[in-house]
Amino acid sequence: MARRGTEFFPDLGAQCDDPECNQLDFLPFECGGCGGFFCAAHRTYLDHGCAKAADQGRTVVLCPDCGDSIERTAPGQDEREILDAHVRSRRCDPARKNKPQCPARRCKEALTFCNTTQCKGCGLKVCLKHRFPADHDCAASARAAAGAAAARRAAGGQCGRDAQKKEGGRRPLAVSIRSFKIC
Repeated sequence: MARRGTEFFPDLGAQCDDPECNQLDFLPFECGGCGGFFCAAHRTYLDHGCAKAADQGRTVVLCPDCGDSIERTAPGQDEREILDAHVRSRRCDPARKNKPQCPARRCKEALTFCNTTQCKGCGLKVCLKHRFPADHDCAASARAAAGAAAARRAAGGQCGRDAQKKEGGRRPLAVSIRSFKIC
């Protein structure tokens, strides 16, 4: 049992249960295996030599074909046996591992649920890095952007000249500024 706290604050912190440490720690770690309280230096199973640490470990084997993780049920179980049992169970599907890739040039990003977007111009599914039409060479938006830029150049020059003629060569002011009177 760990001695708790100090003389004036008996409920504050605990002393490290490591026999050689016995340091008072105000934020002690409770071990999930043995239930003792330890300082930061002795908080892991290895650091304080926990006798029940073997019960806490879980290991898995990754299937190279489908990417599934299979939990080891026995501590000394061979990896090859686990993978053979996984293949025999018919849960191994190699097609699941191959995710679609971003079609942008020189991009090898796998398209998943959270990093995929669809272009509104061409309908192509791309990764987030290539979500803008210019980044994935979108043909539909390139034509629309060129047409819009030409229309802006033609209209912008004409509108600006018409406004200057109406104001007598001065730039027009916004309606709210024109109606503002200083008294």
